[in-house]
Amino acid sequence: MLAASYSAVRRKFKDYCDKAANDFETIIITRERGDNVVMLSEAEYNNLLENLYVRSNPKYYNELLKSIDQLKKGSGRKKELLDE
Repeated sequence: MLAASYSAVRRKFKDYCDKAANDFETIIITRERGDNVVMLSEAEYNNLLENLYVRSNPKYYNELLKSIDQLKKGSGRKKELLDE
């Protein structure tokens, strides 16, 4: 996670965008009067939303935990994917 002032980000906006997109870096953009802003890649943002969705739905979250537990115990099964 990086912190940079609004002015620094404005001067090197492309560089900060590249760090967020290519290096999955989260950038805190600080502002003089507060109300800071966070910059992150679209992929990180989508991943965050997906995780929030799964965790907010007890049914999906419990299934995920159950599946992880099965894999840890070695009771997972390998399946072939079908091409359609």
